[in-house]
Amino acid sequence: MTSKKAFSTFRFWETFLFISSMVIRLTICERPNILLIVLDDFRPMLRSYGDQLIKAPNMDCLARNSVLFTRAFSQQALCGPSRTSFLTSRRPDTTKLWDVHYYWRRAAGNYTTLPQYFKEHGYHTESFGKIFHPGIVSGQSTDYPYSWSKPPYLPSTQQFKMKKVCPGSHGKLQMNIVCPVNVSTQPEKTLPDIQSTQHAVQFIENWSNLSQPFFLALGYHKPHIPFKFPENYLKFYPLDEIKLANYNIKALRLPSVAWNPWADLRKRDDVKSLNISFPYGPVPKHFQKLMIQCYYASVTYVDDLIGQVFAILNKKGLSNNTITILTGDHGWALGENQEWSKFSNSEVATRVPLMVSVPGMTGKSGVHSPPKYSSEHQYKTSQGLVELVDIFPSLVELAGLPPLKTCPRNSFNVTVCTEGHSFVPLIKNATLSPQSPSVIKNWKSAVFSQYPRPTLQPEADSDQPCAVDSRFMGYSMRTNSYRYTEWIQFYPNNFTVNWSKVFAKELYDHDTDTEEHVNVATNPQYQDIVIKLSIKLRQGWRNALPSTCT
Repeated sequence: MTSKKAFSTFRFWETFLFISSMVIRLTICERPNILLIVLDDFRPMLRSYGDQLIKAPNMDCLARNSVLFTRAFSQQALCGPSRTSFLTSRRPDTTKLWDVHYYWRRAAGNYTTLPQYFKEHGYHTESFGKIFHPGIVSGQSTDYPYSWSKPPYLPSTQQFKMKKVCPGSHGKLQMNIVCPVNVSTQPEKTLPDIQSTQHAVQFIENWSNLSQPFFLALGYHKPHIPFKFPENYLKFYPLDEIKLANYNIKALRLPSVAWNPWADLRKRDDVKSLNISFPYGPVPKHFQKLMIQCYYASVTYVDDLIGQVFAILNKKGLSNNTITILTGDHGWALGENQEWSKFSNSEVATRVPLMVSVPGMTGKSGVHSPPKYSSEHQYKTSQGLVELVDIFPSLVELAGLPPLKTCPRNSFNVTVCTEGHSFVPLIKNATLSPQSPSVIKNWKSAVFSQYPRPTLQPEADSDQPCAVDSRFMGYSMRTNSYRYTEWIQFYPNNFTVNWSKVFAKELYDHDTDTEEHVNVATNPQYQDIVIKLSIKLRQGWRNALPSTCT
């Protein structure tokens, strides 16, 4: 009897464990796939964001099945810090990364990343192209094996980004910004984003593991400079139809410490030949048009590549179970206030497109073949203030994974937490008709960005200073009506700041000045507002969280 009882007990536990494992496997199987698409230096210039000139039918198609966030912002307008920030859901002051010379796991803490969290919860994670900033910033391994199930794919032709591969004057090859090319004449006869797309398409084509969901991250280098793209895309944007920025002179009363002298442009051969005076000399208008034309063409080029990814998702029947999120790591100035590139706290440098497609919630399915354009297309939008650090907790909630807790004030030893907040309530609200105004009213009251500077006056390294050379930190806050910034003392020896030493202030009234042309921080009629916003800025992001957040 004893042996029979023992055998019966054994069979009971065997059956229990089998059923439990099946439940776990079924739960994993029911979880959605994740497709994260990140463009580099990508400002919100799409039809879905009100720009009627840009031709990007695939991204606009995704937008029709998404919720579009019209006021989404990065935490720093520099690739390495921004990507590290939103992939860890920690702000630059926490990751201790304000440049591209450190690895956060060694400099700050062994923080769990967005793909790592999904990997630890049963997902197969892979990366193609630029997701983490390559090099020291991601441990010389693009954070493998922590974040990824397989070594990330980095396109081999990216090594030529600072090489003389662009058609130049007198038939010579140059290292230009303006660089439309015949792809067949390029090294390896291809381009980085073409390579990344081919590998991503192959991954989806070969995906047959129905017992495990995937987290696929696809990072495009364009429209980052150089504007190197197949030359046939120029035909979509005739040069005589290109318009300059509405206000293309330096903003009034802009503090010198806030100025970005766009030194990254000045390194290029075609810009050098223009002999632009440093630091405030304007770019000649004909060259402004060339850069704007090539930025537009770069976006259309990437859109075609994204269309290939959407097509294979549809072909494989994966669209209906794939959450797709598309964004940029920060914005890029195209001559607004005489600024180019990023490297500042301005609206145009920090604002990004952000669209989130959740099958069954935001649309019938994740992606479709793009139809012809129509003026009647409607988009589900949210005007809630959101930040890139919000992506991590939002995707976790959408995928049904254990939610992230808000980071404590000292989170050095906390591997998993968030300094953002899930924007899923905004997604749900945007799908309602009419939307509930109370959701927006009770949402974040402000979002935050920052940028370091080595000196108060522009110098050659003002755009990308090393943290150890930085002496000033600009903390910027965007509310519903204002952008307010204070430039304060930064101590590189221990990476601390002194709020009592304020060297400059900026205030832009977005109710009357959406393009931030006039700094009104010293105007007498705004002094009460400056005082209130200064207090709010110093209280920081925790004080700006939704009123329902505990």
